[in-house]
Amino acid sequence: MAGRRPELTVHGGGIFGLSVAWTCLRAGAAVRVVDRARIGAGSSGGLVGALAPHVPENWNPKKAFQLDSLLMAERFWAGVAAAGGVDPGYARTGRWQPLADAAARDLAQARAAGAGALWRGQAVWRVIPAPPGDWTPRSATGLLVEDTLSARLSPRAAGAALAAAIRAGGGQVEEGIEAKDGPGLHLWATGAAGLADLARDLGRTVGTGIKGQAALMRPVLPVADLPQLFVEGLHIVPHADGTVAIGSTTEREFAAPDTTDDQLDALIAAARAACPALADAPVIDRWAGLRPRARSRAPMLGPWPGRPGHFIANGGFKIGFGMAPKVAEVMAALMLEGRDAIPAGFRVEDSL
Repeated sequence: MAGRRPELTVHGGGIFGLSVAWTCLRAGAAVRVVDRARIGAGSSGGLVGALAPHVPENWNPKKAFQLDSLLMAERFWAGVAAAGGVDPGYARTGRWQPLADAAARDLAQARAAGAGALWRGQAVWRVIPAPPGDWTPRSATGLLVEDTLSARLSPRAAGAALAAAIRAGGGQVEEGIEAKDGPGLHLWATGAAGLADLARDLGRTVGTGIKGQAALMRPVLPVADLPQLFVEGLHIVPHADGTVAIGSTTEREFAAPDTTDDQLDALIAAARAACPALADAPVIDRWAGLRPRARSRAPMLGPWPGRPGHFIANGGFKIGFGMAPKVAEVMAALMLEGRDAIPAGFRVEDSL
């Protein structure tokens, strides 16, 4: 019937599923989100919430897509908060990275020029003297890289905010439900389990789950408005509630996917050594889970091969929250309008 609202069932209550559902709802679709466990049961229920850019060099479609998404994020999350009344904890507070030696300084300065050319004047990457204070990470050169593009949000609050916005807009969000098939369009955004389901259907590996561990600390220092830190691969992210998230490990081999161990203890020790404000901060939460990584290492987006009306949004390994606004935009365009704006390297077939 002409004018009938498209019907969309989103399988998976993680960041990709909820973001696409929200964007499709705003575009006029009738939306139902179902999750076999609960909202944020997988990697989207973690602790870190670092929305950090790739370095501004060796530019490629993945980096350009991420830049678009990071620049969309403030408006996206403000709209979510306004619609549902739940704060996702978003703030573009920037990031500091210590520079270990003269070579690191020179590379950072070259990247500053790259940011000037590639970031469209919307953010900067620059070398600054390390300011005094207990939040400043230890730096052998006394210098830091500062970027003003990095942002943060609270993963669990972001999931709750999206669910609230979808419900407020007339969509459905159901937990403890595993819907199989039915009328309308279907989006499968089911994380590591979804990669395994797709692999079984296609008879080949398309990606895997990589275990990560993270911790939450509560320092005495007020941190809500401070920049996040990135020290030798470790994310240190201050949140609006005064906590600081530390993460994460990258484990391809593990005994259990959802338990923490001494590898997390090593991260906590590294954070205490890097940032004086965390030296005596208590650990108040620990998390472990599987993060979905597609074989292409980019998000996996597009139609499910051989299943008309079924689509995939998966593989947001480490960058899912930062990529979510743009992923939602291109998947809504594909499913509701038939307009394909998926960049090279992001298609399902790129991981086959």
